[in-house]
Amino acid sequence: MNVKYRVTLEDSERAELTSLVLGGKGAFRRLKRAQILLAADRGSTDEEIARNVAVGTSTVYRTKQRFVEEGLEHALRELPRPGAARKLGVSDESLLVAIACSKPPAGRSRWTLQLLADELVRFTVHESISDETIRRRLDELQLKPWQEKMWCIPKVDAEFVARMEDVLALYAEPPDERRPVVCFDETPRQLIGEARVAVRAEPGKPRRFDYEYVRNGTANVFMFVDVNRPWRHAKVTDRRTCLDFAECMRDLVDEHYPEAERIRVVLDNLSAHSMSALYQRFEPAEARRILSRLEFHFTPKHASWLNMVEIEIGVMVSQCLDRRIADKSTLVAEIAQWERRRNRERARIDWMFTVERARKKLEQAYPRPAVRAPTHACAAAA
Repeated sequence: MNVKYRVTLEDSERAELTSLVLGGKGAFRRLKRAQILLAADRGSTDEEIARNVAVGTSTVYRTKQRFVEEGLEHALRELPRPGAARKLGVSDESLLVAIACSKPPAGRSRWTLQLLADELVRFTVHESISDETIRRRLDELQLKPWQEKMWCIPKVDAEFVARMEDVLALYAEPPDERRPVVCFDETPRQLIGEARVAVRAEPGKPRRFDYEYVRNGTANVFMFVDVNRPWRHAKVTDRRTCLDFAECMRDLVDEHYPEAERIRVVLDNLSAHSMSALYQRFEPAEARRILSRLEFHFTPKHASWLNMVEIEIGVMVSQCLDRRIADKSTLVAEIAQWERRRNRERARIDWMFTVERARKKLEQAYPRPAVRAPTHACAAAA
């Protein structure tokens, strides 16, 4: 017997469905069911609804049936779809994890989906396993055996802690115009030109450039960042030798901070970052004059992230240098424009890591004070 289900909506239900359809937000099938119910409430036949909503008449029938028998929410809700049974069982997935985390076969640098599928077939009763099955299981298990990440764990000893707290305490000091704090570092850049002239973007067409490029050498960008005021300066050089470092320190003293009594400079442990570099570049008297107004504070080894300038270099790269720049003159001009805009906007770095936070976060890694054993004389007195 062919049962016909009549849909009669209450005012609140009609308003809810109308809002859902007009909003256009939600699962596609849920919106379709809402349209079906509204059309059925207006008295449209199943054939008319199926034609206007672009669904089958069986879909219209099932939606009306679920509304009448189970209510509005059940009519809109997606029924669970059983789908095919999972091909890989628990033991298969455990084996997949073990294989994916193991060394790849001889002659291959890393595991691929096909290699993992073949290996799983070899060790299980399955005659075949698709790459897509492996991909879904790896995605569920959050495994990406083809990716590699280089990392370095610093040794948190007394030397590390001393240098870290020295830099963090420096950042926390009140601003002092006579004794500014400046972070310093550098970044190498490749000068890359286009083999063919790029085609500029047009409405409906993105900018197009050829896959070939021309390497035009390298350059280096030294970066200065004032910790306590919104100022930074980038200097482009051909190299980053100790002689270039010495000239940067002279610029810092004579051009950027001529009135300062002493400039505290935060920098990493690059071999060129040394006082001897100034003696290699200048006469002893000139080197001594420059150094008398500088005070170097070195970050711990493998902890250049403690240097605030690393953040500014990242901003410069993402905002200005993340593209092909063919020659040094263009690099100088582009960086100068970026620097002026950044300084004009008074952009600053909001440094949040303090000595107190370091002691709390790295509490387990902090070295423990050594306890001196009592001498024989003290023991006898006791």
